[in-house]
Amino acid sequence: MTIVGWLQILVTLLAVLACSVPLGALMARVFSGERTFLSPLLAPLERGLYRLAGIDPGREQSWAGYTLAMLAFNACGFLLLYALLRTQGQLPLNPQGFTGLAPDLAFNTAASFVTNTNWQNYGGETTMSHLSQMAGLTVQNFLSAATGMALALALVRALSRSGAATVGNFFTDMTRATLYILLPLAILTGIAQVAMGTPQSFAASTTVTTLEGGEQTLALGPVASQLAIKQLGTNGGGFYNANSAHPYENPSPLANSLTIWQMLVVSTAFVFMFGHLVRDRRQGTAILCVIALLLLSGIAIAYWAEAVGTPVLAAAGLDPAGGNMEGKEVRFGIAGSAFFAAVTTGLSDGAVNAMHGSFTPIGGMVPMVLIMLGEILPGGVGSGLYGILVIAIVAVFVAGLMVGRTPEYLGKKIEAKEMKMAILAILVLPVAILGFSSVSAVLPAALSALGNGGPHGLSEIYYAYSSAAGNNGSAFGGLSGNTPWWNTTLGLAMLIGRFAYIVPVMAIAGSLVGKTKLAPSSGTFPTHGPLFVGLMAGIILILGGLQFFPALALGPIAEQVQMLAGKTF
Repeated sequence: MTIVGWLQILVTLLAVLACSVPLGALMARVFSGERTFLSPLLAPLERGLYRLAGIDPGREQSWAGYTLAMLAFNACGFLLLYALLRTQGQLPLNPQGFTGLAPDLAFNTAASFVTNTNWQNYGGETTMSHLSQMAGLTVQNFLSAATGMALALALVRALSRSGAATVGNFFTDMTRATLYILLPLAILTGIAQVAMGTPQSFAASTTVTTLEGGEQTLALGPVASQLAIKQLGTNGGGFYNANSAHPYENPSPLANSLTIWQMLVVSTAFVFMFGHLVRDRRQGTAILCVIALLLLSGIAIAYWAEAVGTPVLAAAGLDPAGGNMEGKEVRFGIAGSAFFAAVTTGLSDGAVNAMHGSFTPIGGMVPMVLIMLGEILPGGVGSGLYGILVIAIVAVFVAGLMVGRTPEYLGKKIEAKEMKMAILAILVLPVAILGFSSVSAVLPAALSALGNGGPHGLSEIYYAYSSAAGNNGSAFGGLSGNTPWWNTTLGLAMLIGRFAYIVPVMAIAGSLVGKTKLAPSSGTFPTHGPLFVGLMAGIILILGGLQFFPALALGPIAEQVQMLAGKTF
């Protein structure tokens, strides 16, 4: 590890923090329906969209109505995207002449982009037409991100309101998230990425002369427009198969820092927005401290593990001072690669600028664990906030049992119904990950797709289902997932991880919104101090350890022990 590497990490994080504070304040005003500097330009467009769709933006919905509207909207999006992918060969804007996708791959891809997962069992530049990339994948990048933002707002309103019956209007929240937050940021950062060398073209390819005097055909397309929202919306799906390791998607170390900033800024701003909307900024600060503590720990462990390198490479005659550069881009180095890997999995982003399967076992375990913890550090746009609020509810309940205090959060009593729904939501991830993994670990049709045996092969299985169920989308590498078994089961894991999780969370919102807010008393456990920060961090780690440690012991931990003994699988 080097001082320059740590400075690169800290400067990027400080830039995120500096921009998240005003963005969070802006978001609080936007979602409260207040006028902002964007209103003169966007308010007429917003009103026009409501009239066109027949939506009354002032008519709020109960938690059940809100949830059903979200499910219906996403079901329509899934069907439309599936139909587009199946028939892209008969549609315009297809200069490459690509045919439609096979049914299982179309199902996997539609589920992936509708759930904000963006797992890709295909190479974008060799599979997807320009129309599919723009009208299908990029559109869903906006809408799936806006869906997560809207759902988080519903839960925040449930905590901030007293004795109410409604949690907002799904279509209003989603429209404002897209128009006022995602679209302006995507335009600005898309322009910046074009300036850094990212293509934005309708051409299929261009032919260039190499330094050796030969010719090479380079795939082009509307890359910058998809890249901007893939990072801002914590989607992660790459235009190219190599994702953010491709020089057109991530041309330089400066572009690498920009993409990390894009990944973090909206999710971090959501924490500050939360403090504004509940009228207690200390609550947002406490959550931010939990996120920072665990995310920085993950970055440090991954950076250290890769900087130390491996005995196998040292035995092969490589200089151990260079660390483990296998599977990494030299233009980013170990610091930029480890930083990116931890951030993209602490978020539900899934973009990659290095091959996670080529990390050391402990270095590769870090992104896997960050997904398994629920991707709440800080998680996806919106989804990270409602995920960590579920942890906060569990934490105050545990605190009440431990010290005999009233289990309350932001003046709302936490009772049996909220705890049952919270535990149900928390169990979704381990059931989907471990359930599908256990079957795939013994099924010949699944095992034939693995690129490695032993603990590393098991890690490939764990990572695939963790990425799918956690709506992350990054891949460990080595797994040839474009088969009927993997396409189908990974698609199901994505749908379960997104929608089976959010229904109990919205049930919590419906229960809390009707409760009267109570004034703090001597029996109320404070939820803004260091004690609560430590308790939340402990709950996150304990839950993750109890659920996944036995599986990790058979995968990356076993591989680390063998690596230190100088053995490979």
